Amino acid sequence: MEHVDPTVFRLAIFVLAIFVGYYVVWSVTPALHTPLMAVTNAISSVIIVGGLIAAAATADGTGGWVAKGAGVAAVTLASVNIFGGFMVTRRMLAMYKKKERPKAEAAES
Repeated sequence: MEHVDPTVFRLAIFVLAIFVGYYVVWSVTPALHTPLMAVTNAISSVIIVGGLIAAAATADGTGGWVAKGAGVAAVTLASVNIFGGFMVTRRMLAMYKKKERPKAEAAES
């Protein structure tokens, strides 16, 4: 059997990870959604730190712009993920709040 090109092998793993991630996330029950979002936000904060380090790195030679571009892209995408995660978490937690009745209704009953 011939050797598989490493790029094709990595691409296949990436595509499988997309499918597995999709099915795992959509099978999460609503009760576990908020803790899952909190963990995702924590992971994204680590990605932001790594992206800032990559964006600030000075590389001697060629290819330095790739690291800077990847760092900026990582910081941008992780920031969007964190903001969206906090918005979804806030909305999920609002579902568990008690609904306040207007004062006029409370006085009549």
